[in-house]
Amino acid sequence: MQLSESVRKRIDEARAQYPPEQNRAALIWALHAAQDEYGWLDEPTLESIAEYMDLEPIKVYEAATFYDMFNRSPVGRHQIKVCTNLSCMLCGSDGIVDHLRGKLGVDFGETTEDGRFTLTEVECLGACGGAPVVWIGKDYYEDISPERMDEILASLD
Repeated sequence: MQLSESVRKRIDEARAQYPPEQNRAALIWALHAAQDEYGWLDEPTLESIAEYMDLEPIKVYEAATFYDMFNRSPVGRHQIKVCTNLSCMLCGSDGIVDHLRGKLGVDFGETTEDGRFTLTEVECLGACGGAPVVWIGKDYYEDISPERMDEILASLD
């Protein structure tokens, strides 16, 4: 697989922010650029990033599999990431999960039949003070209730 020109350009812009000997520092930005364009990161994409950035493929795989923000399989247009860590659970994230399962008809790791939503469980979104927390796209939503969740879903295309 060959990376698109726009992905290569974004990688080059990120790499320009670091000294040449710190090439790996731009890896997270490279993964974001590829995922933004392709929707998820498959093996050929990861290998192409490694080749383009002159990195060992294992270093690219390590980053892509460590962080919750990177998708290793296709996802819906809107990926709903629900924090189920202790603070969120104590504040009702289990009720949000049950509500979403019922409303969307999917479980964690599944995508709605129309391809709109993928429901994903995440360990921690780092916003315990606003628990329960949901992350959709690039937006965090705090103090979520089932009613607020319905409003958010209705606002998404």
